[in-house]
Amino acid sequence: MADLPRALTLRDLVLFNVVAVLSLRWLATSAAAGPSSLVLWLLAALLFFVPQGLAVAELSSRLPAEGGIYWWTKRAFGEGHGFLCGWCYWINNILYYPNLLMAGAVIATYAFGRGESGLGDRWDYVLWTTLGALWLAVGLNVVGVRRGRWLQNVGAVGSYLPGVAIVLLGAWAALTRPAANRFTPEALVPDLGKIPELNLWASIAFAFAGLELSASLGGEIREPRRLLPRAVLVSAPLIALVYLAGTGAILWLVPQPEVNLVSGLLQGIAAGARDLGPGLVWVVPLCAAANALGNLGGAGAWLAGSARVAFVVGLDRYLPPAFGRVHPRWGTPYVAIVVQAAISTLFLLAAVVGRGTTVEKAYLILLDTMLLVYFIPYVYLFLCYLGLERVGGPGGTGRGARTLAVGVSGLAMTLLAMAVAVIPPPGTVEPWLFELKVVGGATGFVAAGGLLYRRAKRRAASPAPGARPV
Repeated sequence: MADLPRALTLRDLVLFNVVAVLSLRWLATSAAAGPSSLVLWLLAALLFFVPQGLAVAELSSRLPAEGGIYWWTKRAFGEGHGFLCGWCYWINNILYYPNLLMAGAVIATYAFGRGESGLGDRWDYVLWTTLGALWLAVGLNVVGVRRGRWLQNVGAVGSYLPGVAIVLLGAWAALTRPAANRFTPEALVPDLGKIPELNLWASIAFAFAGLELSASLGGEIREPRRLLPRAVLVSAPLIALVYLAGTGAILWLVPQPEVNLVSGLLQGIAAGARDLGPGLVWVVPLCAAANALGNLGGAGAWLAGSARVAFVVGLDRYLPPAFGRVHPRWGTPYVAIVVQAAISTLFLLAAVVGRGTTVEKAYLILLDTMLLVYFIPYVYLFLCYLGLERVGGPGGTGRGARTLAVGVSGLAMTLLAMAVAVIPPPGTVEPWLFELKVVGGATGFVAAGGLLYRRAKRRAASPAPGARPV
């Protein structure tokens, strides 16, 4: 393994987890569905987020290696499964950057008073803002983890401050004014027999994903075996608090039918600030700017973490060996970082030039394809946790009823989310076309990885030119 600088501390890891997992756009998505989303958040936390945190803490303490989930899967199930896991993790995140940064570009319009002007629907603005933000994140991550971590750290603060603001404003409103929605038992109980409710539950589970990302930088953490589990323990409650309480705050402040899927968080902040007086009018643009900065930091985190997976796969020669190169000056896997950003740029450009494409349609197609591909590594994560002895490493809790319950719960939620991801949203004009794009896109990405793996295996088995058999 190449020598990488060990610069990341507990503070860096906690902030890395926050910016990687916490995405405030999910607050508007869940609030728009009504009070039943609060129960869905709670169920997703208990059945997926907690199992995820326990699995990541256990596996990272046993095997705190660069590449994280790829390395765990390779140790547990062999090289082929390790490659499939790592490939899906890497290629999925190539799709994630445009989604996250496009959302940030739209939110940024509210920071300078153009939120209702239609600017966020114009590709000439969204495209170039997204590409500029992406390559800024690339540059900061290429010049070293000591510098790149500050993008993630500042982004985490940017993500968390609007979350804290909406929670505090919601708490004040709960003490001083009636709720904008009815929080009756009938309104709180979700109807999981309906497809929209299942779709929302899968999306909420996806919103909780990402605690494993920091383990991908295991070779760049000062004391990874000790700090990685601690970072999960500290960051997970902070994330869950904002998701659950933030959704409740928006629902207390804004009537459900009026919640905007893009600006719902800012609607809630504006409503809460108005209750406190006109002197707080500056809070909304400030929170919009912080939210956009948080999206940039989130893109930087996923760029850094998934590049480390590609880096280790490159060292194993299943991706081109150039992926395993480390910059001689900055000590970063710069080829893996730049290549994935370049491919992401191509996907974004392709979405723009496609006939009839709109920001919303491109976003939904990318989101659902990403959801299906991304949960494949989570299948491996929980299988690794269920088979801890296959992963190896010192310490651990041993096998028992808790391990079985945690692993089965996380695995079941993962499979449910994958199944629901292929169901078209309500109102889809051509459901078969949506399913074809989502399933076909995910299958195509997996098949492309399989071809790369077979080619690498054949190349490794073939004798070098001019070599004579012994």
